[in-house]
Amino acid sequence: MTNPYEILGVRRDASDDQIKSAYRRRAKTTHPDSGGDPNAFGRVQKAYELLLDPVRRKVFDDTGYDVELADPVDLQALIVIEKLVNELTLDEREPGSFDPLARMRDDLSEDMRKARFSKRELERHAARIEHHLERLEKRPSTDILGSMLRARVKAIASAISETEAKIKASERACEMLYDYAYEVDVSENEDGLLTEEEAAPTISAPRREDRPLWVVPATAQEG
Repeated sequence: MTNPYEILGVRRDASDDQIKSAYRRRAKTTHPDSGGDPNAFGRVQKAYELLLDPVRRKVFDDTGYDVELADPVDLQALIVIEKLVNELTLDEREPGSFDPLARMRDDLSEDMRKARFSKRELERHAARIEHHLERLEKRPSTDILGSMLRARVKAIASAISETEAKIKASERACEMLYDYAYEVDVSENEDGLLTEEEAAPTISAPRREDRPLWVVPATAQEG
């Protein structure tokens, strides 16, 4: 995600006047008419528009994301998380009686496992069709069969690209949820004792560098 404050070189509590002044300074050096980079000027322009829009600025301050400046993968990851939130909203279990983050992570891991399996299958299908094409030695001038097989390879390649995008979005969604922790209530059983799982203390999320990544790695795919 591009940070508009860094682009303009202002503090997060900068006033509108300070933002306008910073924009004028950046525009002078990045505008194409002054020999600047058009892409850089475009980023300056978008950052300026974002920070002068109170609604978009608040959304960015709260979430760290903005539709105009976010990376496409980030936007797809937000859509993935939105679906998980919708499912959580429909879950009628009492808050604190279960860990919704664990459910989200399990769902993401399962989605990635299925997507990776699907990608491998598609790649195998494409390879088989390519081998058939290689063995078609004699063909008529109107190569209907070859045309259909090539079209099938192209369609499979498109499906593989879509699957790869889905995997990347799920992986990014995992990263976005990485540092969250959820407090689950501890309850007693009929004997007044705690089960081993319930007795486990609930602690805040450890630092990122102190724990392994729970995201399903590519090397752990199921065959």
